[in-house]
Amino acid sequence: MNAPFASTPIPRKGYLYVIVAAMLWAVSGSAGKYLFNHGVTPYQVVQMRVTLAAGLLFLWLVVSAPRKLRIAWRDVVYFMILGITGLAMVQFTYFYTISKIKVAAAILLEYLAPVLIALYSVTIAREKLTWPTMVAVTGATLGCYLVVGGYNLNLFHLNKVGLLSGLASAVSFAWYSVHGEHGMRRYSPWTVLFYAFFFAALFWNIAHPPLEAFRHAYAPVQWAWILYIAVLGTLVPFGLYFHGINLIRSTRASITATLEPILAGFVSYFFLGETLERLQIIGGFLVIGAVILLQVRREFDDATPELLRARQHGVS
Repeated sequence: MNAPFASTPIPRKGYLYVIVAAMLWAVSGSAGKYLFNHGVTPYQVVQMRVTLAAGLLFLWLVVSAPRKLRIAWRDVVYFMILGITGLAMVQFTYFYTISKIKVAAAILLEYLAPVLIALYSVTIAREKLTWPTMVAVTGATLGCYLVVGGYNLNLFHLNKVGLLSGLASAVSFAWYSVHGEHGMRRYSPWTVLFYAFFFAALFWNIAHPPLEAFRHAYAPVQWAWILYIAVLGTLVPFGLYFHGINLIRSTRASITATLEPILAGFVSYFFLGETLERLQIIGGFLVIGAVILLQVRREFDDATPELLRARQHGVS
């Protein structure tokens, strides 16, 4: 029965999903920084972000695919852990970090996640990474360092709380990527994402006064950025990222997501008139090259969540 799945090539559309997610995330960090500079706290942004995303996704699934809301009771603890230690923490640590240090430094710290995922795959999951994947991890990490101007950032003199929060965001990013992949072996990416958002929203409405963030008077431009962050900075890109993991797995998806700082740099260059140094341009090419390497060197993987679910249901 498993023969039709042997030597299955990685679907390239999985990379496309993550690239689009990275494009949307590229604007989200700057939007958050704008809100912080105008009196909105990281706690409020995160509470609104996950609560709106969970509510909107619930309504969409009720209308379009109610069966995707069904889960086994034995998996409630899994989704609770994914939502609280994964999505709830990565949302907060990232925004809290950019409220304390520069956005570039926050992105650099968060995108240590592909290294952590690769280390997890080799040491704990006992998986053998191919040489293109290992080269891509190295190239993407180095490229990300150059793109955000890491050589100009004295990390040891940054705000210590912001530095620790940035490292925590990398751990949370890696954790929800790997842990989310495990859930997708049994459930649709939308099911995994909804319950992760649900428990993240539940957590942030207990840790922070329930719906407190919504009980403030915001200017129209602030509401515009809040809605952007909730929909196009959270719900849509996380959905695309999870669908990417579903097709290409967490290591490749996290490497591809390092395009986010590249895209943010291009936006700043073309629309804000900011300059790019030579090393930043070189870093951009390194990241782009890493993503291209994963696709040109067509890899095969019989353990993607989509294939594992298909086997469980006897799909040939």
